[in-house]
Amino acid sequence: EVQLVESGGGLVQPGGSLRLSCAASGFTFSGYWIYWVRQAPGKGLEWVSTINSGGGTTYYADSVKGRFTISRDNAKNTVYLQMNSLKPEDTAVYYCVRDSSGSWYPILVDYWGKGTLVTISS
Repeated sequence: EVQLVESGGGLVQPGGSLRLSCAASGFTFSGYWIYWVRQAPGKGLEWVSTINSGGGTTYYADSVKGRFTISRDNAKNTVYLQMNSLKPEDTAVYYCVRDSSGSWYPILVDYWGKGTLVTISS
């Protein structure tokens, strides 16, 4: 059974940092690109970042570029999202997703995690 389990969310003050983790199981992790998407309260889904299967290529939404860093450890079947200089507008539920397209943008998402809530507030 494919599983994606996010962790690391919480309440942080503006300007702070968090590191999210996505632990994967049930499939050949190193063969898939992994994506982070988020959903702010009352808003739609927003793509945040992408990492290719080997970890050597990454992509970011303009809204997070320069502040967030995606990485992966294929030996641990885990993807990370390091989030720095957090802003109130980063408040959202963050989801780790698997996509089968091999595209920089998720267009064939087949599995989602349950998400982890990130709240940026003073």
